[in-house]
Amino acid sequence: MPKKYGLSFSWKRLVGLSGLKNKVARKTGIPLTKSGLERKIGRIAIKSVKKLVK
Repeated sequence: MPKKYGLSFSWKRLVGLSGLKNKVARKTGIPLTKSGLERKIGRIAIKSVKKLVK
């Protein structure tokens, strides 16, 4: 269903799920999105490799 006039409906936002996930991610420091989690894991892996090389 295409969006009309820039408006969209999200049941997750209506229920408050998006806000809850955002709060959890901020408090724990662990992103809950797939791409965010992959970035964080990649960053940790690169840092550990750099430490081994030094």
